[in-house]
Parts: sequence; structure tokens; C-alpha cells
Amino acid sequence: MKRSDPREAEMFLAAHPEVEQFEAFITDPSGVQRGKILRREELVGAFRHGRPLPCSILSLDITGADVEETGLVWDEGDSDRDCIPVAGTLTAAPWLAVPTAQMILTSFEKDGRASDADPRHAVARTASALVSAGFRPVVAIELEFYLIDRAAMLEGRPRPPLGKSGFRQERLQAYLLQDLEDFSPFLDEVYAGAKAMGLPARTLISEYAPGQFEIVLGHRTDALRAADDAILYKRLVKGVAEKHGYVATFMAKPYAGFSGSGMHVHASLADAEGNNLFAGEGEANPLLKHAIGGLLATMAESMAMFAPNANSYRRFKANSYAPVGPAWAIDNRSVPVRVTAGPPASRHLEQRVCGADANPYVALATVLAGMLEGIEASIDPGAPIVGNGYEQIAPSLPTTWHGALAAARASTFLPRRLGERFVDLFLTIKEAECQRFFAEIPDLDFQLYLRLA
Repeated sequence: MKRSDPREAEMFLAAHPEVEQFEAFITDPSGVQRGKILRREELVGAFRHGRPLPCSILSLDITGADVEETGLVWDEGDSDRDCIPVAGTLTAAPWLAVPTAQMILTSFEKDGRASDADPRHAVARTASALVSAGFRPVVAIELEFYLIDRAAMLEGRPRPPLGKSGFRQERLQAYLLQDLEDFSPFLDEVYAGAKAMGLPARTLISEYAPGQFEIVLGHRTDALRAADDAILYKRLVKGVAEKHGYVATFMAKPYAGFSGSGMHVHASLADAEGNNLFAGEGEANPLLKHAIGGLLATMAESMAMFAPNANSYRRFKANSYAPVGPAWAIDNRSVPVRVTAGPPASRHLEQRVCGADANPYVALATVLAGMLEGIEASIDPGAPIVGNGYEQIAPSLPTTWHGALAAARASTFLPRRLGERFVDLFLTIKEAECQRFFAEIPDLDFQLYLRLA
């Protein structure tokens, strides 16, 4: 266990005398941030000694309910774990009225070992394995999201919000600049917040549905930092949306009639001098092909990590920019793994399977693991798709939550690469959540079956 440097806290306090409180949080396996609020006088101590949090904080399903089957609740007496601030993540939380900063925590056992249930350590394991093999992962994460009208959301009927013009866009207008202008007060504040937080926010686009947006985050040579960026970015977007009277959702499929929201993982591998080992033009080089081969070979058993919720599976259908089976292509968005266009030196792959609802740590760890699997086994991905992939790819990925969880349970790849105990804990939580979800009887059941069955 590596302690944080208290000088980072001391320098932040000196530079920001206005900050009154600090949100210290860990991201649980379901991708939810949970933690504490600290006062100024507690910050240096947190960096010096860590902050205790109960081990059950990493046993919760997405609703916040304990999953006792993990063994992290009463079997442990719900004992504390030392949670250490992550260097470089102490930053502003600019959307809050009270001057507030925030920091990411990561969990360790009492003997100093990385806590098995902390998903951040899964990224550390896979990134470290790549480095040990002579490769440095370079990563960026793109996240699509929807803005939702708050009043409609409270009524359980989501709809796009009103922009500053008073117009409500309710039809598909892909890449419409007017939408960006209409929501510019919100979007401008997101960019300003990203700058204050040190997030590499880049290109902005109005996506393939009303109220759907994407802001591209720049590449990082530190894979863990790229995942941290995604966590901080989601908090920023949600916080600024609340401030403007909207709800921002990274739910995979909030509307039946519009496209879902994805999380696209962009990755390449560099050597020790920083040279892009995927670089080139035309045909993909052997290293890039093998990385792609690993992603395709492990895609089906990894779906529970990429699509971790019941709603996630509503996103996967033909002609939806979401995949139906493993395939790859060059500059083609009808396949799940795309080799990007652009200058030869910037060539990289884009994995397009994950939903925006996936835990960035879990998703990234699984993508990096798949790449390493392909490289070590020299897996041939086959020929790239040319043309419409949806017309050529046989649907073969799990299309239900139950099916994806069963495929992950049967996997030998996931526990070997991500950690046996972590994968078991993650799947145990999701299996319990799946059972709880399907134990509920939705209104649609009554509408369809109560009278006619």
C-alpha cells in the first residue's frame, strides 16, 4: 500500500483558501461513487493516514442494497478498510454552491494488499501486465449521455429538455449545431468545469438523438488516469446538469425509439520511448491485429462487464451503432472494434461494445485484458469487414442479462486476467441484482397479462 503525499493536500489548501469541504469517494463495482465529506482540517490527515470506510461499501448493488453473498458484510463484521486518496485526483467540484473539492479514494486491506473488490485495482492489474510485457497502454474514454427534462423524469416519462430558446427538440437531428447552441449555457459550464478539474475535454458533438451529447476526453499515457478521468467527467456532467435544472443520464437506453448511449474505449500501445506500436497505414500491423483478435475472441464472455445492467441489453440491435457479434474493420462504425482513420502515427483501435452505464474501471480493465490475451496468443482476428457489418455479422453475443452473466461465470479468461476474487465478487453482486430486478413485477406485465392471460 502506497500512502499519498501530504504535500499535495497542503499545496491544494494553500492555493484554494475558499474551499470549505472535500468529497472523498470510492467507486463501487457497479460504478456508483460512495464516500464522505471532509472539512478542511481533515484533508492533510486523510492524505497521511487514509480514511476508513466499511468493507460493505464494495458489496452493494446499484440500488445500494448489501449483497451478503459477497462475504463483505457480516462475515467481516463490516470492518473498515483504509481508503487512500489517489494522487492527482484532488480537484475542484465546481458545480456545488458551497466551495467544494473532491478526490478519488482506492481501498486496501489491513495488511496493505489491494482490496479485491475495488474495481480500480483491476485496471492496475491489467495495465501492469501489459507494461511487464513491454507495452504501455495509451487510452481515452468517450462517453455519450442524455439530458432529460427534470419534471418529466420525476413523472417517470423521460423526454428531452427545453433549451435556452424555449424549443424542445423531439425528433432526430444528428450532429445539429443548433442543439449545441441551444444548450450552450450547460455545455460551456461543463467545459469550464473540465478545465478547472484538469480533465482533457476535447471535441463536442450533438449525437444521434435529441438531447444526446458526447464530449471526447483526450488520450492519457496512464490507463488508470484515463479511467479516473471518466469517473470525474461523469460527476461533472451530472452536477452541472442538476445546477441547470436538467437530469443527465448515462443509462444505456433511456428511449426505445432513439439510439442508446455508448462508452467507446480508444486504445493503442506504446514502447518505452512513447512510440505508437499500432502506427501505420493501410493494412493493420501484426501487433494491432493480435490485440483486435483478443478482443473478438473474449467479447462474448466479457459482455457482463461491458453491459452490466438489465437496461444495457436494450441497446444491442442491428443498425443501432451497437454491436451484435464480434468483428472488426477499418474506419467503419458498423462493427464492435474499429481501427480509426487519421494520421498513421495516431492509429489506434476503438472498442464500441460498452454501454455508457458500464463501470469505466471494469470496462477498461476488460478491454486491456482482451488486448493482452490476443497478443500473447497471437490470435488472428480474420479479415476486416468491408461495407455494412450488420448485413455480414451473425448475431452471437449474449442478448440478455442472464445469458451474459452465465457466460462470464463460465469464463476462464476473466478471472485469470482481472483477478479471480474480483470477478467472483463483481458477478456475485450482479447476479443478486439480476434476481432482485426480475423479482419485481412491472406495470407492463399487468397491462399485457392481467386481464387476458
